Amino acid sequence: MSESLSEPADESAPRRSGLRGFGGAGPSPWTDLDRPPLDAAALRHDLLGPGGFWTSVDVVARTGSTNTDLAARAREGLPEGAVLIAEEQSAGRGRLERTWTAPARSGIFLSVLLRPTAVPVERYGWLPILVGVAAASTLGRVAEVDVSLKWPNDLQVTIDGTERKIGGILTELGGGAVVAGLGINVSLRADELPVPAAASLLLAGAAVTERDTLLRALLREFADLYREWTAAAGDPQASGLLPAYTDRCATLGRAVRVQLPGGRELVGEAVAIDGDGRLVVRTADGTRQPVAAGDVVHVRPESG
Repeated sequence: MSESLSEPADESAPRRSGLRGFGGAGPSPWTDLDRPPLDAAALRHDLLGPGGFWTSVDVVARTGSTNTDLAARAREGLPEGAVLIAEEQSAGRGRLERTWTAPARSGIFLSVLLRPTAVPVERYGWLPILVGVAAASTLGRVAEVDVSLKWPNDLQVTIDGTERKIGGILTELGGGAVVAGLGINVSLRADELPVPAAASLLLAGAAVTERDTLLRALLREFADLYREWTAAAGDPQASGLLPAYTDRCATLGRAVRVQLPGGRELVGEAVAIDGDGRLVVRTADGTRQPVAAGDVVHVRPESG
């Protein structure tokens, strides 16, 4: 089992810093002064309350996958609005079975539990897109970094003219619930990047890299968008989700190569996002083909 960083706050007790050795017990559990642990008690205080969407916020020091852990709790009946955050993941997962690893406390690694009973199941595919829009909007507003979305929901920034990934989203359905996982590289330094195509908010020159601040803003933004989406029964147009996504989607209007399941490949121009969240690619012969799943590569135009 994962070890919780802190127990629920006792409101009658004096407020502590959350750091061992400063009102706590034992030596400090961290040594990198640029990467302090999250203040779980403060996050609960700010995010939980009457009328709010979030019902629980738990922070664990280390786990395999927050998605896996929260899905297990969902099967036990955990209510909608639960948030599980890890300071470090040893078996984080991305789309297409890719792994996701990063140094402890260097990013935001979280999963949220959703039970959108007012939304038809066929519209659940919009949830990862909703998470992406909430994340891109929050990072642009709070961190002052221009974050775009590569279809379907990779978070990316442009550094020295090159698009680089700073985050990804994975949603999983099971037992009538949806677990949506999000990973964002916050303070990774250049020598810590897992691949050259990756980046972090720090490397993108973010005005804010304080994770507690980013988390509060992100979860509030997501809750607002999710309520609008569920109130519209998941309709992407009526809820405003589709136009919000297309405004931030860096794939539209680009030449793309899509690696499809089964080893097939589709080449053309990304011209639209349809009502089901699929990428519509126009091929050289003018055919418009919707893509529901695949790995998209943005193709650079040939210099002439």
